[in-house]
Amino acid sequence: MDGWYVDDRCTNCDVARQLAPDLIDEKDGRSRIVRRPETEEENRRLHAAVFACHTRSIRPATGRPDETLDPFPLALDDTVLLCGHNSRRTAGANSYLLRRPSGTLMMIDTPRWSPALADRYTALGRITDVLLTHRDHAAHGRRYADHLGARLWIHEGDIDAATDADRVIRGLDPREIDDGVTVHPLPGHTRGSVLYLADDRYCFSGDSFYWSRSLGDLTVAHSVTWYSIEELAASLARTADRLRFEWVLPGHGDRRHLPADEMARRLRALTEHTRTLRPRPVDFTAVRW
Repeated sequence: MDGWYVDDRCTNCDVARQLAPDLIDEKDGRSRIVRRPETEEENRRLHAAVFACHTRSIRPATGRPDETLDPFPLALDDTVLLCGHNSRRTAGANSYLLRRPSGTLMMIDTPRWSPALADRYTALGRITDVLLTHRDHAAHGRRYADHLGARLWIHEGDIDAATDADRVIRGLDPREIDDGVTVHPLPGHTRGSVLYLADDRYCFSGDSFYWSRSLGDLTVAHSVTWYSIEELAASLARTADRLRFEWVLPGHGDRRHLPADEMARRLRALTEHTRTLRPRPVDFTAVRW
């Protein structure tokens, strides 16, 4: 497609398809380019996919994408930015920056480690906290926190993935960690999974649930729930009615913005559905992107 291709390092993480869904689709367990970009906007979206891909598998014929078209950090609205530059060490998970009214920011999970990237993010303001949603996304947390002079957060259930965390979230009760920002423990995907709720608008759900484009709804990654699908069902039942948000912003899986009442309805339905699920073997190919 005009020289663009996806190389064989693709791990089918879905990140590229989130950013350019009309240009990239899935075939035989990996992404593929379906057509060339026809407008400047499409070219920008394809380059966003390029610079998010954790294996750098999306390439033009020259092999070198246009660095001037790297859009990250990419604003999703006036409060949340997508970090891009996803990391192989977090299986390509998305990470975010959350602006606070004071002018500071929080980082939720982390992109790949690079001092240049860290400086790019801090050009937006001082980052006070690095909030880890669970163990799978902890790889670069300490390096970012040290470079930024920020506090590193993790739940005690996953503490062995970040033994030098500055703040340890304990138990199952929600806790306000900053004005307007609350952490909700949500064991299930891992023992120490949490989500972060900001301003009753933004739900950083880690890998606990996400928006599936194929289903057109919120869903859980049943086949890669490492700890316990029954625990995840119990966590959702305990937590769903406490959550109000418009944006679901997961680590893996797509993002979505809907009215808060609609999100609440869908989360209640997901909670009921998850009650019916039983343990199954790990199968990455069964995830419904």
